[in-house]
Amino acid sequence: MITVSESAKEYITNLLAQEGKSGDVFVRVGVKGGGCSGLEYKLTFDNEKKTGDEEYEDKGIRIVVDMKSLLYLYGTELDYSGGLNGKGLTFNNPNATRTCSCGESFSV
Repeated sequence: MITVSESAKEYITNLLAQEGKSGDVFVRVGVKGGGCSGLEYKLTFDNEKKTGDEEYEDKGIRIVVDMKSLLYLYGTELDYSGGLNGKGLTFNNPNATRTCSCGESFSV
C-alpha cells in the first residue's frame, strides 16, 4: 500500500487543478533503474491503467503502481516538502536502505 500525507494531498489536488486535469486521472508512481543510488522514483499523472497495475486510494487521491515497482514501494508515504532544501513531493520509503542527498534515488 502507498499512502499520502495531508500536505501531499493538498499539493496534488492543487497541481491537478492548475493543469486542468479532472475526471479519471490518477497519480502513477513507479521505480526505474538509475540515479546515484541505483533506483529512481517516477511520478506522473495518468488516466490509463495497464495490466498488472495495483490501485490504492488515500485521502481521496488515487495512486496506481505497477507490480514490479510495488516490491520496492510497499509502505511508502508520499509527502510534500516546501522547505528551503527543496520543494515538491518526497517519498518516505521504509524499504530504502540508502538514499541520495536529493531524495530522488534510493537502493534496497
